[in-house]
Amino acid sequence: MASNPERRAALVDAGVEVLAREGARGLTFRAVDTEAGVPVGTASNYFTDRDDLLRQIDARVHVRLAPDPEVMADLLKGPRDRSLVTAFMHDLMARATRDRTGYLALLEMRLEATRRPGLLASYTKSVRGDLEYGMEFHRDAGLPGGDETVTVLYLAMLGLILEHLTLPGVLDGVLPGVSVPEGLVERIAATVVPEG
Repeated sequence: MASNPERRAALVDAGVEVLAREGARGLTFRAVDTEAGVPVGTASNYFTDRDDLLRQIDARVHVRLAPDPEVMADLLKGPRDRSLVTAFMHDLMARATRDRTGYLALLEMRLEATRRPGLLASYTKSVRGDLEYGMEFHRDAGLPGGDETVTVLYLAMLGLILEHLTLPGVLDGVLPGVSVPEGLVERIAATVVPEG
C-alpha cells in the first residue's frame, strides 16, 4: 500500500466526487484515478478494495461536513435556549449546502450500505456515532430538551437536507410564506425544541 497522505486524500476526495455524481456503481478505481487526474492504477495502490475506499470516503466526508470549531465556539457564547439550537441547525444546513457533493456522497453511502453487509456495519457505526455525539453535545452544552429532542431534530433535519439537496422543488411553497430551507429550519426548531 502506498503511503503518500496528500495523494491518498486527493484520491478519497476524488472518490467523493465520483460517488456523488455516478453513484456506487460508477465508483471504480479507474473513475477515481480519472477524477483525481492521476495515472490509471494509482487508486489500486492506495486502497485494498472498493469497501476500503468506501470506508475512507465515509471518514473523509464526515470530516468535510464537520462543524467549524470557531463557529461552534462563537455560537456557544449565546444563551442556552431554542434560538441557539436553531442557530446550530442553520449551521448544519449551511454546511450540507456548501458541500452538496459531500452530502450526496453520504446519501449514496446509505444506499450502498443496504447492499454490502460489511459497509452496513461500519456505516451504521459511523452515523450512530454522529447521533450519539449530538446527544452528548446537547446535554453537555445545557441546551433545552434531551435525547428525544436531538433524535427528532436529527430525523427532521435529515429529511429537510435530503429534499433540499435532491428535489428542492418539493418543498417550495409547501408552507406559504415560509422560505426553503431557512424558514423550514426555523419551523423545525420551533416545533421540536422546548422553550426553556
